[in-house]
Amino acid sequence: MTATPVPATAAPVGPPVPFDPELAPALAAINEVLPPDAFADPATLSQLREGMRGGEEPPRDAFTRGGAFAVEERTVPGPEGAPDTSLLICRPTGATAPTPVIYHTHGGGMITGDKRGGVPELLELIDGMGIALVSVEYRLAPETPHPGPVEDCYAGLVWTAGHAVELGIDPARIIVAGASAGGGLAAALALMARDRRGPALLAQILMYPMLDDRNDTPSAHQMAGLGVWDRASNQAGWDALLGQARGTDTVSPYAAPARATDLSGLPPAFLDVGSAETFRDEVVTYAGRIWQAGGHAELHVWPGAFHGFDLMAPQAAVSQDARAARGPWLRRILSAQR
Repeated sequence: MTATPVPATAAPVGPPVPFDPELAPALAAINEVLPPDAFADPATLSQLREGMRGGEEPPRDAFTRGGAFAVEERTVPGPEGAPDTSLLICRPTGATAPTPVIYHTHGGGMITGDKRGGVPELLELIDGMGIALVSVEYRLAPETPHPGPVEDCYAGLVWTAGHAVELGIDPARIIVAGASAGGGLAAALALMARDRRGPALLAQILMYPMLDDRNDTPSAHQMAGLGVWDRASNQAGWDALLGQARGTDTVSPYAAPARATDLSGLPPAFLDVGSAETFRDEVVTYAGRIWQAGGHAELHVWPGAFHGFDLMAPQAAVSQDARAARGPWLRRILSAQR
């Protein structure tokens, strides 16, 4: 499958944004095994999933961090009429009072990944800050289309808030967080919690989130065929989640948060994205709409960065800068809440 050309009526876009000089060699190596359109052919999805499962599991110390966190798994009720779901729970061992908690939704384009993905990096961020982490396992598309995945995540969020005393967490300090598809799910959870009068969320961390099923922004066209997750892969992910509804007026904001008409009343948001990736413009637009609705958002656009750059090329200076920016914001949010 190839990306469709820019419609004749669309505003012209320039050439692709150049990649950061330190990231470019890493991207070339990544593209040898994971081309930008790797997920565009649904027939290869099972092979890609198997290949990802075949990779090395993070060592247990990546989750316990030398005893800083106690780690367990819980099976909890899923949405009504759906299977139970699984939570990975990491609690700071030195806590003597209820702690804040990051409720994490993993990435993977809605079609791959599991609850361990992205957790070691988040634990590195919060180590020493007295914050717990809960990561949810949700059913994947296309086997489970919308609303299954986001409802799994919401059921886990409600369970977590409802068992705060048992878990040793503070239900007034729940932060939803995710990267890529997980960032889109985290944004959807913030909308759902507001609209359903569910758990009162303190904040949302949206790392290069997947927000807009229409897949038609200038950056989506500009970076087609480049990076890690291009327009063709993005279309395949949304098609898997939404089927023929993708791109129509029937798409729910709980599937694609960019579809929300009202972004008021949401918890403060941290958003970041690369300047050289498909999601750049939808993320910038989402942050702008939060401000326009009178909300709080901090936005970082990392120059020359491709999708998932900080996970795939963590030693690059721009990756380290991106990781370093999240901690101060999180500390400010927690300090303001006291």
